[in-house]
Amino acid sequence: MNKRAVCRYLATGNSFISLHYQYTIGATTVREIVRDICDAIWECLKPAYMSARDKNDWIRTADEFYERTNFPNCIGAVDGKHIRIRKPNESGSKFFSYKNFFSTVLVAVADADCCFISVEVGAYGSSSDSNVFKNSIFGKLLESNKLNIPDPRVLPSDAEGLSMPFVLVRDEEFALSEHVLRPYRNKKVTFLKRIYNYRVSRARRIGECTFGILANKWRIFHRLIDVKPDFCVNIVKACCVLHDYVRKIMVFSWTTLCMNVPWKV
Repeated sequence: MNKRAVCRYLATGNSFISLHYQYTIGATTVREIVRDICDAIWECLKPAYMSARDKNDWIRTADEFYERTNFPNCIGAVDGKHIRIRKPNESGSKFFSYKNFFSTVLVAVADADCCFISVEVGAYGSSSDSNVFKNSIFGKLLESNKLNIPDPRVLPSDAEGLSMPFVLVRDEEFALSEHVLRPYRNKKVTFLKRIYNYRVSRARRIGECTFGILANKWRIFHRLIDVKPDFCVNIVKACCVLHDYVRKIMVFSWTTLCMNVPWKV
């Protein structure tokens, strides 16, 4: 019953009061059950689905990005999402975002399968995505070259044979670096720069699609999350790692089905 209540809360966005009537347990008890199980989900699934990657993992991700978006040497798409929350007591305007509601910021890195590689959540809604990413654990490891990113390699169909580094793609808000690319800001750009912007946008759209899939599968994101910020962080992290779990289980199940069913042409 406890697990069903948590899954229903995350998947439907039902309130604690509605779950209290449905499962005939106290609303406060439901709240504590959700908190404890969200913690357990994150601690249990994170090592399997959001652990550190080696060079072979990054290369495989880059090959998948090139196959699906035609953008080479891309190892992830970075994007941010504002999670609506109830205004915390005595917080002033710290959590008030430019979208005119109180929120906490979720910044994540997604792979080509629309799964999360890394998530950072809990920053004030008034913070920018770029600052949240820069101060995150993943961002600091990226800046100090401690993510096991492979050495540069030659781009496909490059006649000159120049080795280029593996990169993350982000929007115009973020700063450029060795392992970070963004589109050109100026609208009046050359033809080649427009092609580049288009290719970057195709790869960057993976991050936006990942957030869209997350919010539509776990409909708790469709409403204001009426809990304290630290509890909200637990809920968001549990949804993100469950998103990866469900995505990879579905891919595994479909692959197994295709291999075992005698298809007739």
